[in-house]
Amino acid sequence: MVLTVIPLKAKRQKGSFDLFDEISKIFSNNNILLENGDVIVISSKYVANSQGRILDTNSIFASKDAESISKKFKIKPKFAEVILRESDKIFGGVSGFVITSSDNILAPNSGIDKSNSDGTRLVLYPDDPYLVAENLKRKIFVKHSVHVGIIIVDSRLMPARVGTIGIAIACSGLEPVKDLRGDIDLEDNPLKVTFQATADNLASIANHKMGEGSESQPIAIIRDSKCKMTSRKILHSEMTVSHEQCVYVRGFTNKLN
Repeated sequence: MVLTVIPLKAKRQKGSFDLFDEISKIFSNNNILLENGDVIVISSKYVANSQGRILDTNSIFASKDAESISKKFKIKPKFAEVILRESDKIFGGVSGFVITSSDNILAPNSGIDKSNSDGTRLVLYPDDPYLVAENLKRKIFVKHSVHVGIIIVDSRLMPARVGTIGIAIACSGLEPVKDLRGDIDLEDNPLKVTFQATADNLASIANHKMGEGSESQPIAIIRDSKCKMTSRKILHSEMTVSHEQCVYVRGFTNKLN
């Protein structure tokens, strides 16, 4: 069977809503019958909207630290304040962008989305996305009697590359990483450090079909991916490495001179 991606249309939502109920309506409206092994990929912004993780910067007071970041990186002080609140660590930045870590995921401006707004409405990362994914997986099994995987996807710039790709900020129901250590390459050399980022690869495939603009397709179903399904709970630590282990962070902080 050939891997298939099915993007699903949805109505734009205003205010918080029940995520499972809306997803069920989307399946029905798009005449989707779920199958065992399907991987349901959901936009992190759609999840955040369902939780009411929307912030109006007019209600924000900028601290002295935010004022300093604002001047250094040429962003609005109130936006800088939200970045401070949402980030675990700030590494630096350039004009218009602060390079941060949020939930141990490197991202410009803490992954905050200003698109589709007047510049004062900010969409933050969803709360506890792994729990959201786990709950959705369980509810879908109860209602549809199928074992599915759930991926919550966000688009992200990659170092030294043009454009964005999709990455998995959380998942459930599938093994997120495939350990290839001990396998051999085409020259019969043993693989010593190779892991395949299954969840991130699927997230990027789905993100390509879901779109980045006005498509209004916050959900996609990946069918026949042949990924390894699982019933165990996926931990955040399985999909990230510490800053001390990240080759990019270590490389940029370990300067030649």
